This record gives sequence, C-alpha cells and structure tokens, in this order.
Amino acid sequence: MKPIVFLTVITTLLFAFKPARREDTLKVDTNKSSIEWIAGKIGGEHSGIVKLSSGSLAFDGDVLKTGSFVINMKSLAVTDIKGNSAQSLLNHLRGEDFFSVEKHPTSTFTVTKITPASNNKLNITGTLTIKGVSNSISFPAELKKQKNTVIATAKDVKVDRTKYDIKYRSRSFFGDIGDKAIDDEFRLNINLVAKK
Repeated sequence: MKPIVFLTVITTLLFAFKPARREDTLKVDTNKSSIEWIAGKIGGEHSGIVKLSSGSLAFDGDVLKTGSFVINMKSLAVTDIKGNSAQSLLNHLRGEDFFSVEKHPTSTFTVTKITPASNNKLNITGTLTIKGVSNSISFPAELKKQKNTVIATAKDVKVDRTKYDIKYRSRSFFGDIGDKAIDDEFRLNINLVAKK
C-alpha cells in the first residue's frame, strides 16, 4: 500500500472512531437549592422562598443541553414579615386566589432552548407550569462549575401571574381597584446546586 493511501485510511479510521463526548446528568441538591420570590404591590412588596422537590441538569461535555426541576409549592414561605401577618399572607398565597396549593402541590420548569451568551452566561427558554397552566418564559442565567458540582443562578426572572389564572387584584382585570392593586409580574431569584 502506498504511504499516501495508508495515511488516508488511518486518518479516516481515527475520525470515524473518535471518542464520544461524555454525557453527564447532575442531580439537583434540594437542600442547597432554593428560589426566592418577590411580589410587588402599591406602596411596597413582599418576599419569601420556595424549595425544590427534585431536578436535574444534563451536560454534553461542558455544554448544558437541558434541565428541569419540580417546585414544592407546599414549602412556600414568607420571609419579609413575621407572626400573624406572615401566616395570614401565607394562607392567602396558598389559597384559591393565588396558587391553590392543595390542588396543585407542585409547579415545574423544563428547559426547551439554550443559547450561549458571554463567559458562563446562557439565555434559557423553557416551559413553566403553575396550577396546571403552561407558558414559555425566557431569562439569562449563569453557570459555575466546581469539580463535580454545578451552580446555576438566574436573577430577576419575571413571571406574569395572570397567564397562570392568578388574577386577584390585578389592574389588568380590575381597572378600578386603585391602591389595592398587586403587580401582575412577580420576580424569582433562582439558585440551583447540582451534583453528580
């Protein structure tokens, strides 16, 4: 066999049998992960946290390919006020006017599209389901890898509650509500810690 033909055959074989990229699925650590919520109203706002029931992030090498997580709505908590006022607000948020937690104990988010941005930044699009209603949302996120751990964060993720049939004191539906209006959008600060 001529040297040039031999080299061509070897090169072809090497490319044909190049090793596949490593695919890893990391499990979300629900004890170290959380979501902060902030809801505005005329004259102020309230805030709190909600925890995750489960979740995972799937990588192809160092590239995030997809992800999803389940939000435990029964863990919904108020953190900006205490005592009876906090409990009253929490009962209202868990009730029919807002998240109907007894009927819908979980909410979910599933990534549908990932677009690289700069450095460790990504633009995430996914399906958020609350009260059995699903809508697409998009937001920027940041990934940091530390050995076998990935920390994914997203700040100020805006969610329009009225798209999930949460219309209580919405100016969009009750134009004469005046200073009792609650903002249609609430914000989320997401912090996910995932491990192999």
